[in-house]
Amino acid sequence: MREFQSEPPVEERVGDALREEATIAVAESCTGGLIGSLLTDVPGSSTYFDRSLVTYSYEAKLTALGVSREALDDHGAVSESVAGQMAAGVRDTAGTDWGIATTGIAGPDGGTAEKPVGTVYIGLAYRGEWGTGDSYTRVEHHEFDGTRTQIKEQIARQALDTLLEAVEAQE
Repeated sequence: MREFQSEPPVEERVGDALREEATIAVAESCTGGLIGSLLTDVPGSSTYFDRSLVTYSYEAKLTALGVSREALDDHGAVSESVAGQMAAGVRDTAGTDWGIATTGIAGPDGGTAEKPVGTVYIGLAYRGEWGTGDSYTRVEHHEFDGTRTQIKEQIARQALDTLLEAVEAQE
């Protein structure tokens, strides 16, 4: 799974940015553990990588991450509000500095006119120090083309790019 890999790979650049400075936890739906796999491909990732939860079902998002029933009912799993709650939920339950989450439609079926195959929401949550007001959650929307495997790789690498940009902005 290296079709969309940059040089050096984004997972290595994330490792360099996080090592000894910050920690990350991941909540994955459509990527099914791929982000965690990419992160742990990097030697020494245990110094910054805490966990990856694959929360594919509504029930898993609700019970493992605290995503609200209202968000799932009102917007569906593939939505901005759910991605943001997933990222904040994994960050807070893991007690890490960063949380990243993916929810989308990898295909080849399941898309609609409103949310076509390739649609993804990537949530990113940062934990600032208590009382500073620096904590935040933000969500990006993307659409990717390709086979199911290609879409999953593009989503995972985009999520890591999003994380890397945010971590570098904090430095």
